[in-house]
Amino acid sequence: MSPFRATPPITTDWEHFEFTVDDGVATVTLNRPDKLNALTFDSYADLRDLLAELPHRGDVRVLVITGQGRGFCSGGDVEEIIGELQKMESAELLEFTRMTGAVVKALRECPIPVIAAVNGVAAGAGSVIALASDFRLLASSAKFAFLFTKVGLAGADMGSAYLLPRLVGLGRATELLMLGDKIDAARAEAIGLASKVVPDDSLASEASALARRLADGPALAYSTTKVLLTRELDMDLGSSIELEAITQALLMTAKDHGEFYAAWTAGRSPQWTGR
Repeated sequence: MSPFRATPPITTDWEHFEFTVDDGVATVTLNRPDKLNALTFDSYADLRDLLAELPHRGDVRVLVITGQGRGFCSGGDVEEIIGELQKMESAELLEFTRMTGAVVKALRECPIPVIAAVNGVAAGAGSVIALASDFRLLASSAKFAFLFTKVGLAGADMGSAYLLPRLVGLGRATELLMLGDKIDAARAEAIGLASKVVPDDSLASEASALARRLADGPALAYSTTKVLLTRELDMDLGSSIELEAITQALLMTAKDHGEFYAAWTAGRSPQWTGR
């Protein structure tokens, strides 16, 4: 566990999704397959809190998010969330929308690589959770739908209007967020929304292989790369170059960099420790 974790304990049991850790690989499995893994108030809150805890556990180097059954995540549950929102006043509604946005902010700021293994539909909030991940592996039957306008809300939700144009360009982001239509895995790959599309029966093994590669690699280098990618989105070139110069100078003192040189000198593969 991180030496900088204070009084609050690490949560061992999460009620609103399945959570496991195996040799550095954490997996969140959304487990409401009868509802295509639709989110509830509680599952949003648990995702936000888990992402805050992950860097402090000390046993996680990569996170995989996936769904049980035939869907990744169909977004917010119409009955359990949208129905209840009709009864709330402005202050409560703002508290809710800030909570959903906090999930995406935590995904981007968590210094651990995140893989979305998208099986079936990723709609609404589910599409943004996948969008905010670092890698999006799609089953060939997967579909995306940023369907917020379909329910009479702004297509810009949970940071989607910030993240999506940076991934696929403003024109395609406008189409996806304004019209809210479904796109299949092939188009998602063609426009850069999918990192890779694989056969349905290969999704789990492909996600596992990528997670294993990340977990076994130079974790500090991967973590720092993610942090810089996030921070530099809004920096000018000079600021980015200076931040990268400082970061590289720091990592040149890390054990993994020294291990690379020792391994290269000895003609062997590096044994990464993430330190």
